[in-house]
Formats: sequence, structure tokens, C-alpha cells
Amino acid sequence: MKIAFVGKGGSGKTTLSSLFIRHLAAVGAHVVAIDADINQHLGAALGLDEAEAARLPAMGDRLALIKDYLRGTNPRIGSAESMIKTTPPGEGSRLLRVREDNPVYDACARPVELDGGAVRLMVTGPFTDADLGVACYHSKTGAVELCLNHLVDGPDEYVVVDMTAGSDSFASGMFTRFDITFLVAEPTRKGVSVYRQYKEYARDFGVELKVVGNKVQGQDDLDFLRAEVGDDLLVTVGHSDWVRAMEKGRPPRFEQLEDVNRRALDTLRTTADGTYERRDWERYTRQMVHFHLKNAQSWANERHGADLAAQVDPDFVLSEGVVEPA
Repeated sequence: MKIAFVGKGGSGKTTLSSLFIRHLAAVGAHVVAIDADINQHLGAALGLDEAEAARLPAMGDRLALIKDYLRGTNPRIGSAESMIKTTPPGEGSRLLRVREDNPVYDACARPVELDGGAVRLMVTGPFTDADLGVACYHSKTGAVELCLNHLVDGPDEYVVVDMTAGSDSFASGMFTRFDITFLVAEPTRKGVSVYRQYKEYARDFGVELKVVGNKVQGQDDLDFLRAEVGDDLLVTVGHSDWVRAMEKGRPPRFEQLEDVNRRALDTLRTTADGTYERRDWERYTRQMVHFHLKNAQSWANERHGADLAAQVDPDFVLSEGVVEPA
């Protein structure tokens, strides 16, 4: 399943996504974790020190390699340079699979050892001095969107993405790339305002959205969230001594996480697993094409001097049964 964690800045979405990744690793699942937030903290939340996190290869810096590999032998794409962040796969395109080895993972992913096993971690990369004043952060997250467009995941395989804060996710079509989105919300007006905004923007796209209440301290907080988000409230998380130790860089073994928080993480996994049977590959492909055509008309055709609608293969549907070129 492809799973996004979103929420306002400071809500705890990176902490929750890192706990969920640890939980998946502990049960032996195959996991690709992606840090797509402008504030790159997922590596540290998974236990890397500052030097290790700084050495993680930035996907945004390897976009040419990613395009060249994913293009494959697709006759509709004249060159890797003509691909944009929304370019959909077609006959001849190479796809990414969670358990395989490929040049994209070799260049962009690094294994992170956790108590229960290892996960692959990929990061968009931070803003650099060269980016300031001249680049939008979505020029970096475009590498993530392109990979998600070409990624096929199966049972017991998880792609967990720590997304940009607030409603920034809607600056691209990436918000439709997931089987389920967990919105982390504090029991405050600001916390639930992000939920309302996200719900409104995602309304017409069939986004599966569930709220994870964070920093919930008592019945009053719980009642507030229930009143504000209704049935979308899936589970709540309160204070955690384990998390406090992790934030100080001294986490105990994950098996020592509080039982109540472990049960909350298991609820997230069970809920995500429940989306697998409902996934609609045709709708997924159709939405991919929709945002590609929108980007092509808005800016990409002019920039590339060509009609990028021609990159769309009308007979192609992304699915687990697609046969790739040798």
C-alpha cells in the first residue's frame, strides 16, 4: 500500500510516520520510506545521526538518472529530458517494485537498520543555497511524484511518504498517489483547520483520508476531535516516554513502546491493509493522466516546445500484472 502522512507543521506527522515505519519493520513487512517534506527529519526520526542523514542521496539531484531509467523503451517519450514530474508510464516504460534492486534504488535509496529489520529510505533532499530565491520545493518533490507514477506495490509491501506540511501537497497531483492518507491533527483549531482544508481539496478525487489525533491528553481533547472531524477520526496518540527518548537520540528498543501506542499503530496498519482490495488501478491511472495533461497545458508544453499530451498511452493501465521490457 502507498501511504501518506500529512498535517500542519509541528503536528507530529514525521514522528508518527517514523513510528509507523518502525512498526511495519517489526512485523517483517517490506517498506520503502520517503521523506518528501521540505524539512528533512525522517532520517533522524528513524535513528540516523546528523552526519548519516546529511549523506543520504537526494532524489532531486538524481532526476536525470530516474527519468532515463523509467523511460525504458517507451516510444511515446522522445528523450528523458522531455519527461516531467507527471509523465505517466506506458508500454515500454520501466516500473519500480518495492522488493527489487534497480538503478533508481542504487542511486537514491539507503538501507536503515531498525529493531525489527531494515527499510529502504529515500529523501528528496533539502533546499540548498543555490535553490534559495530561484526554485520551488516542488521541483524536488517532482522526483518523488515521478517514481510513484511508475511504482507497483503488492500485498505486504508498503511505501510510506512523509509529505510536505499543511496543504502544500496540493501544489501537485501527488496527493492522489496513495491508497490512504493519514492526517495527523492536534486537538486545536489550527490542527483541525488543516483537516478541513485537506478534506475540501481532496473531495472530488476519491482520497481515502483518516485522522490520527496526536498529543491527546484527556477526554476533553478526544471529545473536541470527535466533534470536529467525526467519523474520519481513526485513532489517537498521547504522551509517550519512548518518543521523548527517541527525540533525545536515545530510543529504547522498539518493543518497549507503550502498549496503547503500539495498538494505535496496529490500527493504522490494519486500516491501510483494508484499502488494498479496494484499489482501483484504472482510476489511479486516469488521475495520473489528468494531472499530466493539466501540467502540460499549464507550463510544460511551452517550456519543452512540444505537446506532451502525446506522452500518454491511452491503452495503458498501471497494475501489478504489467509486463515490463527486458
